[in-house]
Amino acid sequence: MGKQRLSDALDPARRERLGRALAGHVAAAVARAGLIPLIVTADAGVADWATSAGFPSLPDPGDGLDAAAHAGVEWAERAGSTWIVIHSDLPLLTRNDVSDLVDASAAGHSPIAPSADGGTSAIGSLGPFDFSFGVSSFHRHLPRLSSPKVVSRRGLALDIDSPMDLEAAVRASGGAWLEAVLR
Repeated sequence: MGKQRLSDALDPARRERLGRALAGHVAAAVARAGLIPLIVTADAGVADWATSAGFPSLPDPGDGLDAAAHAGVEWAERAGSTWIVIHSDLPLLTRNDVSDLVDASAAGHSPIAPSADGGTSAIGSLGPFDFSFGVSSFHRHLPRLSSPKVVSRRGLALDIDSPMDLEAAVRASGGAWLEAVLR
């Protein structure tokens, strides 16, 4: 069950609905930007949803975000493609946010987007990468990129890590859709 940090604010059923709705929202924004969203998940129900929505999915290797991102990068490398890892908990993400990441990549840069709390909400490059997600990951990731391009956008900055983040998202312009999910 995802979103464990919200367990004090949301019961398991609402956390599950929220996680799936956020993943759907992010995947839709990615698809609207012309990319193929690859869903890396340990949840069989999410994998089934991804497949039925026309998105490829991979099983999460189970060793945290770094390993999940690495699995996605390996998939992109087999396809001969650059990659962009975008976290699935970005309720304000838009097609334009994703397009800015794609534009930076197309210009030969490695896009990186900081979250409001100093984490990394999106990162892209070509080839293998040594991920180090977690607290202050933006500052660990930035020097590891060749030709980094920082992409700062509201839709990439607010991720849902706490009840306070969720409340901020619901109140933000573009976040009202979450109210129906949380009922």
